[in-house]
Amino acid sequence: MIKIIKTKNAPTPIGPYNQAIQANEWLYCSGQVAINPQTGKFISGSVTDEAEQVLKNLQAVLEKAGTNFNRVVKCGIFLTDMNDFVAVNEVYAKYFKDHHPARETVAVKALPAGAKVEISCVALV
Repeated sequence: MIKIIKTKNAPTPIGPYNQAIQANEWLYCSGQVAINPQTGKFISGSVTDEAEQVLKNLQAVLEKAGTNFNRVVKCGIFLTDMNDFVAVNEVYAKYFKDHHPARETVAVKALPAGAKVEISCVALV
């Protein structure tokens, strides 16, 4: 079974992809950047502000699929500056309190919309 997951509580994709795809019990969430879903505008500010919005967006997608951060098995974090690693980890830790999924964090040259951080994940539904 493959099901497209869409919620108005996360940004509309800015390209030809979906917010998430559920395949049987697995949920594959596309990377999120700091776009406010209500305004469609990019949140400019600190990397901390961006990370907070990114994780709120992911949370909305997870909830629409009937799951949550405790069922996430893997995350991918993309940073335009590895000096932001500690700041993003602090925000990330608020959402992943006792459950710590597998993860990679990589530095990239650029991200969509001029973002400093993008996060994707895979979860069980």
